[in-house]
Amino acid sequence: MKINWGTGIVIGMLAFISFIMYFVVTMMSSSDYDHDLVVEDYYKAELHYQQDIDAQENALALHEQISLERRGDSLIVLFPEGIDLEKTTGMVSLYRPSNKKLDFSIPFSEIKSSEFEIPADQLVNGRWNVKVTWQNSEKEFMFKTEIVY
Repeated sequence: MKINWGTGIVIGMLAFISFIMYFVVTMMSSSDYDHDLVVEDYYKAELHYQQDIDAQENALALHEQISLERRGDSLIVLFPEGIDLEKTTGMVSLYRPSNKKLDFSIPFSEIKSSEFEIPADQLVNGRWNVKVTWQNSEKEFMFKTEIVY
């Protein structure tokens, strides 16, 4: 059987379309490729964006900043002496951009000292977004950073 150039083009196009469709079906059906929004109520969170900017500016105006340090397999959050953790309400949130199931938050009520250790069993190697928010004397503060653990 002889194949002319028109038949060859049709066969090539069908092979290319089949190749692309295979990847589309694989991406849509596999749970390894879940693509979630950063937050569930994305548009509601955007309404408070200016408050977040103000809170970050308040945190930058402090004499001492919150810092992160890696000791062995643990991640240490170092709070400055100016933050009284007993009188302050707040939250340490760790967000994993690649997997929503790994996200977790720790309230200030569970933090007892100015050096707080996040155990290694809660952290997976890769990129993390760390956000510390707190409220003290009617002012809101926010510290944000990205780390590679």
